[in-house]
Amino acid sequence: MSLLFRRASLAGLGLAFGLSAFSLSPLMAQEAAPAPAAAAAPAPAPVDPNTVIATINGQPLTEADLVLAEGELSQQFAQLPPEQRRAAALSAAIEIRVMAAQAVTTGLDKDPDFQRRMAFLQQRALHGEMVEKGVVDKVTDAEVRARYDQEIANTPPTNEVHARHILVKTKEEAEAIIKQLDGGADFQKLANEHTSDPSGKTSGGDLGWFGPGQMVPEFDKAAFALEVGKYTKQPVQSQFGWHVIKLEDKRTKQPPAFDDVKDQAKQAVIRDKYFALVKSLRAGAKVEIPDANLKKAVDTLESAK
Repeated sequence: MSLLFRRASLAGLGLAFGLSAFSLSPLMAQEAAPAPAAAAAPAPAPVDPNTVIATINGQPLTEADLVLAEGELSQQFAQLPPEQRRAAALSAAIEIRVMAAQAVTTGLDKDPDFQRRMAFLQQRALHGEMVEKGVVDKVTDAEVRARYDQEIANTPPTNEVHARHILVKTKEEAEAIIKQLDGGADFQKLANEHTSDPSGKTSGGDLGWFGPGQMVPEFDKAAFALEVGKYTKQPVQSQFGWHVIKLEDKRTKQPPAFDDVKDQAKQAVIRDKYFALVKSLRAGAKVEIPDANLKKAVDTLESAK
């Protein structure tokens, strides 16, 4: 599927990457004098990552440790005001340190299940570092632009139409409206008077621009078959009722601007580079899966990437 119609992200790549208002009323706006511009707050001085923030049982907890804790626990602190998050992160880091120390004292760090988990977590963290440093950081602006240009070139041009409609409950009502249109009645006026579509009662039934497949099939087929300025001579039935459709205009759909989809293009480049790297590393790795059925299932998954 084209990147132009899909939003991808590192998180959205699933298993592959998963391992890794205030306003013034017009009157106030007229009467109130403009407030003087507030002086810009001075930028905070950079903090040495080695600065000791706290000491727990003689062991230092540094600024770098606290920043790491804030990042790792950011979801837990999302509902807190910003000024409270630092204190909450420090409190959590202290709690983790003392509980971890007690776990070592009681020998929990020697438990085989724990050691397996630790090994996996280390591998997962290294996987994430490899993705970040070996893939994401190496994507260039030129590669992103080239991917965008490629997607545009590979996307066939499509038409889109600007249409209006009048939606009624029965075929007889629709036929009566068509008869009035044949007699010279104004489509927009009839739409405002008769349509049961709430959004069309004040807009003359205006649906704006839409492309193929955006409307229900019966409506879509009828709208795209019309000539500009013409209306359907027979009522069009859909799951919503009976439509009388008028085609206002037709045009070739313009591709999205690069700036609007460059993040999607970058994610597509990242995805391709990631899978290329995995494929290369897997080719050089000796992987044995004794269970034939499991091996077949894994091979099927791999071939789909």
